[in-house]
Amino acid sequence: MIQEVNDNNFTDKPSRKKPIFPVKDKLRGYLKQYGREVFLPATYKDLMNFTYTVPLKTSDGKDTSWEKVLYDTRELQYLRENLVKNYAILKTKGDLSFVNQLDVARIDFCYFGNSQPFRIQIINRYNENYDHYYIKQADASRVFGLELEHLLAPNRITYHTFENTLMEEHIPGIPGDIFIRDYLNRPETNQIRLAKEFVKFNERCFTHLLGDMRSYNFVVSMTPDVSDFQYRIRAIDFDQQSYEGRKNLYLPQFFKENKPFVDIVLKHLNRESILQYQAEEKTLMAFRLSAAKYRMKELLDIMQDEQISTENKIDQLRKELAEHFNQSAFLKANTMGQIVKLQLKQELRQNLRLLPKTNIRIAD
Repeated sequence: MIQEVNDNNFTDKPSRKKPIFPVKDKLRGYLKQYGREVFLPATYKDLMNFTYTVPLKTSDGKDTSWEKVLYDTRELQYLRENLVKNYAILKTKGDLSFVNQLDVARIDFCYFGNSQPFRIQIINRYNENYDHYYIKQADASRVFGLELEHLLAPNRITYHTFENTLMEEHIPGIPGDIFIRDYLNRPETNQIRLAKEFVKFNERCFTHLLGDMRSYNFVVSMTPDVSDFQYRIRAIDFDQQSYEGRKNLYLPQFFKENKPFVDIVLKHLNRESILQYQAEEKTLMAFRLSAAKYRMKELLDIMQDEQISTENKIDQLRKELAEHFNQSAFLKANTMGQIVKLQLKQELRQNLRLLPKTNIRIAD
């Protein structure tokens, strides 16, 4: 239940630096089976061959975490050709028939964060329309987060891996911190609908233990409706998939950066409404799980054998979840993957039972 928070209720910040966990054979086999592992002409290692960088600033002159990277002529020519091919793989499964009208407009590097991504801007030479995608270091916990989000959240995610490279599509939307600053209190913003969506987003993150959803790690999408707007909150950072030990780090409501969203929930929704929206989202997740039950089982079976966190964090989280749910089964979990299995079972068991002819075992 979303509750009023004060400075003493906010969680400690997530770990400043999370290690990169390698993608091992079983996970790579899963990725190949479902078309995620493909040959990429340009890799993360190739992009690291830049000569120098130029800091990128906001329109009002403030520093950002991004830098424009520059390459020597020979290196740049190689990257321009192959980054366009990467884009074709991401968007059209490698159909190269249109690549002659595409070019790389800019390459940016983010020194902040665990995956230290490159942002590739692709431009259409004919009409100057542009798009972005990202190349990052392949990290097993991030891949698990992307897959769980793809299978359980409302929107599908396109990404590919190749050896130690992870390529992700750009997820459109207004960054949560920018939305709070520029849109939240506009007269035309429907705060009731937005509050409902934050409750649902909070529930999704907790159900599959996606952590560190501070406002700059998710985006808000607005879709015109009959007489108003519908809102969708989407995670864009999956580095903290089931890594942290504190339970509250998997609940966006407990980050001080998200307090304005919590405030509108408490202002516009009563307890019964919050419970209703939580139940709605769990039911939708149960339907999605039912539709992908065999793929989900394969993923969780691999995840439960992977080491994607530290022993002390695993121990802390299983104890906190056991206390939260009054469920001792969590104390028997030895890996984060086993905890995620139990968490899905705990959160969705009742909703799965309501589905017709559903026989899903998500935890043995």
